Amino acid sequence: MTLHVTNTLSGERERFEPIDPDSVLLYYCGLTVSDEPHLGHARAWVHVDVMHRWLSHLGYEVRHVENFTDVNEKIVARIGEDDLGETEAAVARHFIADVIEAMRGLNLLRADVYPRVTEHIPEIIDLVETLVESGHAYESNGSVYFDVTTFEEYGKLSNQRVEELEAQGEEDELAEKRHPADFALWKAGEAHPDGVSERSSDGSSDESNESDGPPPGGQTWDSPWGEGRPGWHIECSAMSMCHLGESIDIHAGGQDLVFPHHENEIAQSEAATGEPFAKYWLHVRLLETGDEKMSSSLGNFTTVADALAEYGANVLRMFYVSTAYDQRQTYSQGTIDEAVERWDRLSRAYERAVAACDSVDAHTKVEDEALRAAVIEARESFTDAMNDDFNTREAVTALLELGRAVNRHADVHEEYDYQGLHEAIETFDEFGGGVLGFAFDGDAAGDAGLAGEVVELVLDLREQEREAGNFDRADELRDRLEALGVTVEDAAEGPTYRLR
Repeated sequence: MTLHVTNTLSGERERFEPIDPDSVLLYYCGLTVSDEPHLGHARAWVHVDVMHRWLSHLGYEVRHVENFTDVNEKIVARIGEDDLGETEAAVARHFIADVIEAMRGLNLLRADVYPRVTEHIPEIIDLVETLVESGHAYESNGSVYFDVTTFEEYGKLSNQRVEELEAQGEEDELAEKRHPADFALWKAGEAHPDGVSERSSDGSSDESNESDGPPPGGQTWDSPWGEGRPGWHIECSAMSMCHLGESIDIHAGGQDLVFPHHENEIAQSEAATGEPFAKYWLHVRLLETGDEKMSSSLGNFTTVADALAEYGANVLRMFYVSTAYDQRQTYSQGTIDEAVERWDRLSRAYERAVAACDSVDAHTKVEDEALRAAVIEARESFTDAMNDDFNTREAVTALLELGRAVNRHADVHEEYDYQGLHEAIETFDEFGGGVLGFAFDGDAAGDAGLAGEVVELVLDLREQEREAGNFDRADELRDRLEALGVTVEDAAEGPTYRLR
């Protein structure tokens, strides 16, 4: 069975055929880093991680890009709180470190690139200039807006018509726009920000408008239209094109980003290049708690850090993959208890298979046809499930059924089928570990002792660079450590670190 996906763009289930038959270009809309990551964020992370893993399993070379939005009014609003820092950049760095720590704790594969908005201002300005020069965008009082009426297919992702869209934004801003649905590509440094929805820290939309001009402490940059800041939507187009090219295979994100964010990404990207921006759009449904979505703005969230401390990565991953990415999922004590029970069943079956396979009662000439048939059935069922739009729910069921077969074999037989057990263990490792991301040997990753020695070596090199006055290089080494999950703190007596 070939992989099929449900494409938001067409609304249909389609055979997956990447632009290059040997590789997949994957872009995931990352977070606006203005708060600690919570379990709502982690749902999309885990499912996109599993997509990446399955595509790699199928033999594709996956290039995975996930951005950090480090320019946003919500970040500025946190300046000066506790120990977050006194600048927008400092606050963003603080929460980026939290995000990286959460990602590593959940055993996510690393993306190839984690681009930040502040690193791509030249690319953003170039893209805006292209749109202005081609007549798809216009300057107004130092801001630049995309003219939605110039893009005939505007609304094709969200199935909306331009003439049916409601006016958005403050009255003074609307007076600057040619059409109420036009959206900001560049925000003037002194007035008239984009009134179209800003993304909140949970990746969802916040319909409240920004205040006029750059907020106190907010970063601005020079541009052909004057001092200002990039609009929200333009950033992802610029970063995706920079690292993946004009056309990509998969653009993933939360379901709430379909409009306006992803709709606007399509419009500005395709208007600029004349090429399809993304072939497949995959959207993860939001995690719910009670009767509401889990959201930073609603305050009804559990942080990833707290959940990892209480349950561990394996239980959390089991919780997420027990529901398909495009299906409704609710976080509650009951649903997390179900995940605990499922992980316990799966891990115990794995441990029992290992113990039986390694025991003196395992023999090469013993054959249990039922066990071997169960292995074949599990592999086929798992593969069919994952090729059916990454149906992790059915994939988990396939592994649990194999666990039952292992237990039946161990319960009934005094002499164990070594070959059958070995194949069962390989299936658990290949599919449960390699694809669903479980760690059957525990939640810890790597040798902490060796890791500590390597970190200390890098810190020694960093101190040498600082003593030589090479502060940029020293900062680069610190940033690289933080990206790998190491928190570095400088003190009078020397730097200290914490492995996350």
